[in-house]
Amino acid sequence: MPKRTRLVNMISYSITPLDPKAHLFAVSLNIQSPQQPFQYLRLPNWIPGSYLIRDFAKHLSKLEAQDSQGNRLEVEVLDKSNWRIANHGKALQISYQVYAWDLSVRGAHFDESHGFFNGTSMFIEVVGQQDQVCRVEIAQTEFCRQQRWKVATGMPAQKTDKNGFGLYQAENYAALIDYPVEMGTFKEISFEACGIPHRMVITGVFDCDYERLTADLIKICETEIKLFKDPPPMQDYLFQVMVTGSDYGGLEHRNSTALICSRNDLPYHGMEKATDGYLQFLELCSHEYFHSWNVKRIQPKAYQLADLQTPVYTTQLWWFEGVTSYYDSLILLRAGVIDQPTYLSILAKQMTRVYRMPGRFKQSVADSSWLTWTKFYQQDENAPNAIISYYTKGSLIALALDLMIREQNNNQKSLDDVLLFLWHNFGKKQIGLEDGQIEEICSEVAGMDLSEFFASSLFATDDIDFANLFAKFGIDFKLRPAGSLADQGGSDSDAKDNYLANALGANVVDSGNNSIKLTHVWHNQAAYHAGLSAADEIIAINGLRMQNKAQLEQLMTRNKPGANLSCHYFRRDELRATELSLTEAPADRVVLSINETKTELNWLPV
Repeated sequence: MPKRTRLVNMISYSITPLDPKAHLFAVSLNIQSPQQPFQYLRLPNWIPGSYLIRDFAKHLSKLEAQDSQGNRLEVEVLDKSNWRIANHGKALQISYQVYAWDLSVRGAHFDESHGFFNGTSMFIEVVGQQDQVCRVEIAQTEFCRQQRWKVATGMPAQKTDKNGFGLYQAENYAALIDYPVEMGTFKEISFEACGIPHRMVITGVFDCDYERLTADLIKICETEIKLFKDPPPMQDYLFQVMVTGSDYGGLEHRNSTALICSRNDLPYHGMEKATDGYLQFLELCSHEYFHSWNVKRIQPKAYQLADLQTPVYTTQLWWFEGVTSYYDSLILLRAGVIDQPTYLSILAKQMTRVYRMPGRFKQSVADSSWLTWTKFYQQDENAPNAIISYYTKGSLIALALDLMIREQNNNQKSLDDVLLFLWHNFGKKQIGLEDGQIEEICSEVAGMDLSEFFASSLFATDDIDFANLFAKFGIDFKLRPAGSLADQGGSDSDAKDNYLANALGANVVDSGNNSIKLTHVWHNQAAYHAGLSAADEIIAINGLRMQNKAQLEQLMTRNKPGANLSCHYFRRDELRATELSLTEAPADRVVLSINETKTELNWLPV
């Protein structure tokens, strides 16, 4: 007698792109063997990899249920994202609609140009049956057919047409919500990295040198695969890219990533030197691809099968995001996509983002990770003064660890060895990491006691002594004042003779109202002492109208520290006046340069 399959208890979903003008997907859910006397349903409140309660259920409407005989059943609303249905053992058919107008990598978006969704926005979970196989039908409507849409997803296909519409299957609910879906008239490139099939689909209005992009992606992916010294943990991989005017971001998944970028970030035909935007895009690809190991497999124990209804807390994001942020640009260097001076410039700009944050002295990186749900993911205008990013300072902790391990072991070991230890002993075995465990492993692999380093850099708010750390590797580290309002650090060429542009002590933007709007005000600098606050609009200084940042920068460079300027500004709709006393710009821009005469150990690839 043949063995029975799990198809009897399979959970089946159907997704229909219902109305692009109303941005509505229609979803049906079939439960063959519901629990009795009540079947509970719920939708996640957050998506793995993005630590903010997003209340996806707010986009659901017309939630209805009936049994296999067509009898309508009452859906009891228990709270914002949980429901209960009384039943008598008969199969249940659930239907609902999802409003999809979130153009990001975290939610769902649908209009005449394309459709995209994450499973956390679309698939209601059948409580008690999370381990059942989930089947998904992505239906092709007449609109999709007329527009010649295609489907791209990492979800395993079962029976699909040439355009990708049809049946897919996930091994369980956790897998189901980890396969985002893109549909539309996207452009596609395909390549192999270490023998593994890869694809990138790009949606939007853009120009692109596909040949150059493909060549760079192969280098990046193969470098990361070889770093972990094993076949990659996925049989294929998909980059899903949404192109807009100015967006940026990414979210990792088990065999894919959802990315969003500016059309100016893509390479164009005839581009000789890679633009800053293109390098930023390649860093993003490198970062999210790296997460295939460091987050999706090497994981905090707290995030393994996490309850997506409520926040889950850990101090470990310094490793999972910070270390990944350290490697994303380093991989570009190792892959030969950029040279050493370019890498040092990128690294210096990343370090500058830390040194410009007064909040680094008020919040530890461990606390930044623990409180990511509120302080990091819900930043306000005071964020630079109050918090630090576990991405940016976490990457500096990773950098310092790499240099310290290399120095201790005469370059015979590095942070790579910690990664490999975690991969072989935790990631491949699907063992989650407890808080504090990674720090102990770093000491063990390095062969040195790193407890004091972690106490000061991770759990306290001390700056890391990079001048001494870099010296052993022939790198000069220095801090200088800003040379312009746009100065991000990275090289001395950005600096001017007078470092006065940032002496205002505030971030400013052109408001569009022929004025200058303050977005952030740094404590204990000129704007702060003048009583200026975020959202104030400066309209005149010394009796002259200030219409844009260029005028402000010109005025600042023509005055010396200590100069007193009269300032008129609007706070809301109220005209106010103050005196602005310029202060000397702080030395908070990082410059890294190679000192050939001092090299004792090699850190950068030759």
